[in-house]
Amino acid sequence: MKTPFHLMLIPTLRCPAKCAYCWSSEHQGPMMDLETVRAATAWIAALNDSPVTVTFHGGEPLLAGPEFYEAALPMIEEGLASRTVAFAMQSNLWLLDDRLATVLAAHNVPIGTSLDGPPELNDSQRGTGYFERTRAGMEVAARHEIPVSVICTFTAGSVKEKDAIVRFFLENGYVMKLHPALPSLRDSRPDAYALAPEEYGELLVYLLDQYLAHLGSLRVMNIDDIVKGVLVRRGTVCTFADCLGSTYAVGPDGGIYPCYRFVGMDEWRMGNVRDAPTQAELESTEAWRRLAAFREYVDEHCRDCRHIRYCRGGCPYNALAPTGGEVAGVDPHCVAYRRIYDEVADRLNAEMFGEGGMEAMIAGRRRGGKPGIMNLMQQMVSR
Repeated sequence: MKTPFHLMLIPTLRCPAKCAYCWSSEHQGPMMDLETVRAATAWIAALNDSPVTVTFHGGEPLLAGPEFYEAALPMIEEGLASRTVAFAMQSNLWLLDDRLATVLAAHNVPIGTSLDGPPELNDSQRGTGYFERTRAGMEVAARHEIPVSVICTFTAGSVKEKDAIVRFFLENGYVMKLHPALPSLRDSRPDAYALAPEEYGELLVYLLDQYLAHLGSLRVMNIDDIVKGVLVRRGTVCTFADCLGSTYAVGPDGGIYPCYRFVGMDEWRMGNVRDAPTQAELESTEAWRRLAAFREYVDEHCRDCRHIRYCRGGCPYNALAPTGGEVAGVDPHCVAYRRIYDEVADRLNAEMFGEGGMEAMIAGRRRGGKPGIMNLMQQMVSR
């Protein structure tokens, strides 16, 4: 089986929003043209023959406009017709109109958007009017039957409102994907909002409990990914997988980077799609060598951790941000990952091998009548 490949296209780093903790957007800069899309498609076609997911990210990718997507989506499908191609997008949806929604729906592009909770809380972090404009875009997406999931960024401030945030997601029936606010390699502005690793670990356990308490009404994608990793013994999302060589991002000018988080930083540039670098040429770059050094660091320093196979030291970017890009540790959220992985693994072992474990699995409920990890697994399989 071929390893799935992830290509992230960043049409622009520009964004009309002004989220207080954002580290990945700008308010000016170039826009990707269709020749860059054509070159990126040809480069990937020559680089490997794996199934590929193409994610449009940013900045705000809808700033590229309807003409861009009306041409780019079929261009990518035709250029990669010999393999399975899937699309995705991350957008605040402010610019989604019927014309854009029509083309995205025609090419089966699901969208991830961002809401941090109820209107007042959301707008206190993301700017006045953000909530209303994003909800309007979600209504356009719904009319065109475009699936939308909702990323919720928890900050040092908003984590104190976690009960209200969970109620918001329950009442609206939104699928939740959560991000902790993070430090940045670019500047120190987001530092005040960054969620402490210990708090993040407790938040993940809290969300696991909420998920189980509202099984069938609430879905937390991060918990799904963590449980799946424990079950299959490997990471299934980029945070918990060795992403080196299976993910690349292409910036507005065609620059190639290891991930969208590095786009625009010259020291992490690996080439340009117009030059169609080979895998060997990519591996000869300084960016590749530094990320390979992180992989080796994890192999050495995490070798005795029970979760190493499906954690892999967490996200390399997160690990590099506090040190200015030097490999000197794993993802600082290791504390949080260990906390939730221990919780899931220990609960699963107790359910499976404790008294009445097999009976509970067959009955679909653990002892005491409350849903457990096995119930969550059963729901995941049935989706």
